[in-house]
Amino acid sequence: MPGNAVLTQTNEQRESLDSVVVRFAGDSGDGIQLTGGRFTDETAVAGNDLVTFPDFPAEIRAPIGTTYGVSAFQIQFGSNVVKTSGDSPDVLVCMNPAALKVNLEDLKVGGVIISDIGTFNDKNIEKAGFAENPLEGSFLDAYRRIDIDISKLTLESVKDSGVNKRDGQRCKNMWTLGLVSWMYDRDIEPTVQWLESKFKNLPEIAKANISALKAGHAFGETAELPAALPVFTVGSAEFKPGEYRTVTGTEALAWGLTVGSNLANLKLLLASYPITPASSLLHVLSGLKEYNVSTFQAEDEIAAVCAAIGASYGGAMGITSSSGPGVALKTEALGLAIAAELPLILVNSQRAGPSTGMPTKTEQSDLYLAVYGRNADAPLVVLAPQSSADCFDIGVSAVKIATQFMTPVMVLSDTYLVNAAEPWLLPDVNEIEPFPVSFRTDPEGFQPFLRDPKTGARPWVKPGTPGLMHRIGGLERASESGNVSYDPANHQNMTDARREKVQGISNFLPKQEIDSGANKGKVVVVGWGSTYGPISQAVGRAINQGHAVSHIHLRNIWPLPSNLGELFSGFEKVLVPELNAGQLLTVLRAEYLVNANGLNKVAGQPFRVSEIESAIISMVEEKNE
Repeated sequence: MPGNAVLTQTNEQRESLDSVVVRFAGDSGDGIQLTGGRFTDETAVAGNDLVTFPDFPAEIRAPIGTTYGVSAFQIQFGSNVVKTSGDSPDVLVCMNPAALKVNLEDLKVGGVIISDIGTFNDKNIEKAGFAENPLEGSFLDAYRRIDIDISKLTLESVKDSGVNKRDGQRCKNMWTLGLVSWMYDRDIEPTVQWLESKFKNLPEIAKANISALKAGHAFGETAELPAALPVFTVGSAEFKPGEYRTVTGTEALAWGLTVGSNLANLKLLLASYPITPASSLLHVLSGLKEYNVSTFQAEDEIAAVCAAIGASYGGAMGITSSSGPGVALKTEALGLAIAAELPLILVNSQRAGPSTGMPTKTEQSDLYLAVYGRNADAPLVVLAPQSSADCFDIGVSAVKIATQFMTPVMVLSDTYLVNAAEPWLLPDVNEIEPFPVSFRTDPEGFQPFLRDPKTGARPWVKPGTPGLMHRIGGLERASESGNVSYDPANHQNMTDARREKVQGISNFLPKQEIDSGANKGKVVVVGWGSTYGPISQAVGRAINQGHAVSHIHLRNIWPLPSNLGELFSGFEKVLVPELNAGQLLTVLRAEYLVNANGLNKVAGQPFRVSEIESAIISMVEEKNE
């Protein structure tokens, strides 16, 4: 187990740990994500730092008991800074044989397996692909085991609740949560209160779930478990003073876009079409109507982006969202927004592809699409949040850039960030400097494409403003009047102006900083997006081993930071870990001619810290030779 094992005396002999990784796994119908979410909240209340990784099956209704339907939720929590959901679980909770089959290879040797033996019947064992019962014989001798008939004990715990057998069996996730909460000294009272609130109109269901939760907790307190299976305690982490809450990337981004629009003094319209995993942004924003937020579920992706463009044309902050396949459908309309030079935000929640790919698995494979993926020379701004909490700041920045420079902005989130949770220090929005939009109202000397000499932005005019009637659309416009123009020199001028405007934005953005390490060294590791946590931790380990390694993490993907080339000059080699086949790598080589190497993973899963650490050490040793 991680950390320095020290026995402390409480009500039981508890092993004190610096951090721990727990993974819940079972069928989609077992309430795995709910269990993980409640354990996360209990852990947050306990004062631990944490990062989660919900891992959903791609099949909507996979046959029960099959490996295709396995859902998992992993959380790493500790008394120190936690940046990832963990490489390998210390504890694996298996609600059926299929969950064991899918997740066993990730478990640490010597780790704990909690199995619901009530589901390990011949039928489920065969469905999972086991030739024989894995709980029998020596198959699991490398691990510490807790075999419990959770299904049976759950039914016993709810027999006085007034629910039928089927509803009673659905409470076994709460029974399991009670046991794991006891193992890690979590207070279950927040979950009790949550259940009372959630099922206040279904008192029998509330009673059954609470009874199961308390029964699982009591089982841990009273059962005579083997001495080799200790219970644990993880101390509180030190946080900067303030009010915290756990937040997913979707929630933080929704609030950032809302705050940004209010700081710009604009109404917000999200026009979207449902697609995994982007749909959750529509769900969150639809609940923020009191903050000048409107949402529109369109009939398709093209209608959604065109509605968002229409909102921006009308003087609102037009936002649309999708994932890779839907973004591909929106590209022509993105070209329209670029040609018309209207502010627009497209949130791309990347998933594994191409085509339909693996809709619930994470990937970073849309960078080419974001930077290059439109017909003709059609530049736009591309931003990438590095963590769930960072999605808030990126949301605010996206609104500010889109409105100040009259340009579309694409935000590259991904499946991991959409679903992962971490503690977030609630910001004081009153301390964020407003950037109210100024609409053109004066007809004196008005030309619709006469640019601001500082930003390159054209004026923003609300339709119907007296004396400011003008043409707008996708056809090329005369550089000042906005009239349709097929003049070759004018097209060159407008193409250059649009490109220079976007490239010039880098001069208004903060300089790129070294995240960790020195400004000079042998290797600099460059990442973007959700790879931040594992890269940061891997670089930290390499530095602790005495290697001259540094970390740069890009939030501004396009245009690239103005000082990035200067930073590269201080290092002999560049390593670029990405969850794709080498897309940022290609961009950096093209822009800076740097000696860069890629570390590429396309498996639908995030990087492990050990994978990146191994690549860093190999590169350092290769250079030494």
